[in-house]
Amino acid sequence: MKIYSWNVNGIRAVMRKNLWQPFIDQEQPDIICIQETKGTSEQAGLELPGYDQFWYPAERPGYSGVALFSKIPPLQVINGFPEEIIKKYDVTGDTYGDPNKEGRVLAAEFPQFWLLTVYTPNAKDDLSRIPLRHKHWDPAFLAYAKQLEATGKPVLFCGDLNVAFTEDDLANPKPNRGKKGFTQEERDGFQAFIDAGFIDTLRLFKQGNGYYTWWSHFARSRERNVGWRIDYFLASKSLRPHITNAAIHADVMGSDHCPVSVTIDLPPK
Repeated sequence: MKIYSWNVNGIRAVMRKNLWQPFIDQEQPDIICIQETKGTSEQAGLELPGYDQFWYPAERPGYSGVALFSKIPPLQVINGFPEEIIKKYDVTGDTYGDPNKEGRVLAAEFPQFWLLTVYTPNAKDDLSRIPLRHKHWDPAFLAYAKQLEATGKPVLFCGDLNVAFTEDDLANPKPNRGKKGFTQEERDGFQAFIDAGFIDTLRLFKQGNGYYTWWSHFARSRERNVGWRIDYFLASKSLRPHITNAAIHADVMGSDHCPVSVTIDLPPK
């Protein structure tokens, strides 16, 4: 089973560039998770024969949003955090707004696992959203993933986590230390996933630097591969024997991010 995640930075923009269908034709994903849809299903008018479509847009037009498209019908799909998680971790928002209205997390239950697609709030250039990330969002997301894991099924989550975890995950770590995407608070949030038993799937197959998923539009950054790895697949430890590949698809154009994927081999249930 091939599962892909892609921050499309506006699905309609990718479609206008005629780059969406070539991606589907080339990669033939079984499940696709996307972030930053920047619109609704009706606005996109995306025809994807053979896939069930599940959209969770932001209330604000043209902003944020996640979606999941699957050839395998999920047992259920849940938009957003459960109310008890929101209350426990006080995920009520900040001066930028309420992240629970920004279409940021969608969970789908399949017969053998849970799959989440997430678009983690950006810390902002002035780091003004770090308190939301560090004290509320990251702990809430981890608690939600663990809650789903406690149902007896392993969890796979993917998306734009808006953090480079280690120095190997960005081309220029020293000048970016302490800046958005590479603050200690954001990296601690990722470390909490690892400490809770989740596996960074790419690192099962690739070590070292040079593996990036986002590039600035400036100074031919993508052409020179001066980028950041901020898009991930993390998995429950029990899935590890079944993960046969994890990859970055830097040749797929259409967004300032590229898709990432995992391939899992699970026995029929």
